[in-house]
Amino acid sequence: MATLPTLAISPEGNLQRYLENIRAFPMLTQDEEYMLAKSYQDHDDVEAAHRMVTSHLRLVAKIAMGYRGYGLPMNELISEGNIGLMQAVKRFDPERGFRLATYAMWWIRASIQEYILHSWSLVKIGTTASQKKLFFNLRKLKGRLQAINDGDMTPEVVKKISEELNVPETDVVSMNQRMAGGDHSLNAPLRADGDGEWMDWLEDESDSQETVVAETQEMDKRRELLQNALETLNERERFILNERRLKDEPSTLEELSQVYNISRERVRQIEVRAFEKLQKAIRNAAVEQQLAMGSIAATK
Repeated sequence: MATLPTLAISPEGNLQRYLENIRAFPMLTQDEEYMLAKSYQDHDDVEAAHRMVTSHLRLVAKIAMGYRGYGLPMNELISEGNIGLMQAVKRFDPERGFRLATYAMWWIRASIQEYILHSWSLVKIGTTASQKKLFFNLRKLKGRLQAINDGDMTPEVVKKISEELNVPETDVVSMNQRMAGGDHSLNAPLRADGDGEWMDWLEDESDSQETVVAETQEMDKRRELLQNALETLNERERFILNERRLKDEPSTLEELSQVYNISRERVRQIEVRAFEKLQKAIRNAAVEQQLAMGSIAATK
């Protein structure tokens, strides 16, 4: 596929002017979005991709606003979100039946979240799921446990947070020290006049941060279900399904018919049958997973 174009407008300048400018880009109807996506997918139509990107810039700005409590410039958050949006447009498959906005939200949030984790000088950690969970939830849980002003948390508080987030107690202690100590104290004033502290800005009223973590975990579960379900297919079914539905650039029926020396219609039939088997295997695995979780909860 062709490289997506650089956006004609950028949040690097005046943020208010940028927000006003992106409102000028019209929203796409479902039919318009489908035709543009097919044009880019089949013909590398860069102009079609550009229209899809610009029509969703307001979505990026809205999501980025949910992260304004982390002390990073809003224009940088929006820029990172725009990168995620362009990645989503590049990989979007209109044949799967959902709108671009639904698909792009995952990419936008992931891009912004990774930028926050790598930009905060307070956070000198990796980016595992448990560390992300701690980073975005620690202060909220401390507030609930009325330990928000504690420097070193009591063992009881550490234990409760560890159990709720399912992370080691040592990780809780380490993250708390990194978020509350050093020359980047969360109690440092925002401005020279002492009006407000950094800590006042860390908790966002929306649930965007926690939602991102939950959605990331849910996506990991879905990937695991998909991988296990693929194992139920035979080699030819798995290959055809992967080539037709799971690749960034799907193979054509004609190409696959030549690989197996069968008709295009036969390839299509195998693809449909394999997809139906895959859906059934995923549903069954999801039900088993829910039953197992219910059993675990019942024993507690």
